[in-house]
Amino acid sequence: MAAITAKMVSDLRAKTGCGMMECKKALTETNGDFDEAVKLLRERGLAVATKKASRIASEGVVDILVSDDKRSAAMIEVNAETDFVAKNALFLEFVQGILKTILETRPASVEELLTKKYDDSFTVEEKRIEMVQTIGENMNIRRFVIVDGILSTYIHGKGTTGVIVKFNTDEAVADTAEFAEFARNIALQVAGMPVPYLNRESVPADVLEEEKGIILAQLKNDPKNASKPEQILEKMIVGKIGKFFEKNCLIEQPYVKEDKMTVGQYVDATAKALGTKIEIVEFVMFEKGEGLQKREENFADEIEKLVNGN
Repeated sequence: MAAITAKMVSDLRAKTGCGMMECKKALTETNGDFDEAVKLLRERGLAVATKKASRIASEGVVDILVSDDKRSAAMIEVNAETDFVAKNALFLEFVQGILKTILETRPASVEELLTKKYDDSFTVEEKRIEMVQTIGENMNIRRFVIVDGILSTYIHGKGTTGVIVKFNTDEAVADTAEFAEFARNIALQVAGMPVPYLNRESVPADVLEEEKGIILAQLKNDPKNASKPEQILEKMIVGKIGKFFEKNCLIEQPYVKEDKMTVGQYVDATAKALGTKIEIVEFVMFEKGEGLQKREENFADEIEKLVNGN
């Protein structure tokens, strides 16, 4: 049997990211054959990942990577089972590596992303499996987005919320410190006061009609409005719809740093001050674990599982 040296174990660990003992065991079982040891660890990683796949992964992180020219950004949500792992440096490095792959290869879906090369050794899916084996928790790539153009980005709470805002303005203005401050303020607004729509025009017609129907029903159920004609009720609906837009559209919101003006007015005031036109084109926000089932497990039971090797 070939002698297993510390360097061989170290090289295998650098290649696979697996623990020292796992690497030594794999080399021993393959009689020091490096490639066979890599294959064995990958097979074991797949088995571990399959076993853990049913476990709920609703923690994790939202992260963003901006291209060198500042005109493209990728945002991703990667889920793990516990908040502890979400703070792990190895896990965060893995997430940044995926973001780099996204910007370089621009996949159209998570399924396509999983087939892309993560590095010279792994595809993204192979790397995910390896991470499950190394860290010991189920983890999933839930979603990602790529946005191109004049952008501002913001990550809140060490990865609980991520925001990308796209603007339309002069390139020369976009590179100024004044615009950068303004754009960051808008990204902070999106994160701090989340809304589903950009402006009135972006509210779907069916959503608007449903809201009008609800308001009309509320008005008719109020005895004070029993004798009011339909045209008066229609005018009352218009007023109340304005409140709906204020609560659901970014442009209509009170600006968080100066609530006497709306976000739209803040945009116009900044554009005037910079002598140009500025338009918010779109925004995207990811909230970690949004809509996912949370993992609920008794702490004592979890300790028992660890003790018993489950």
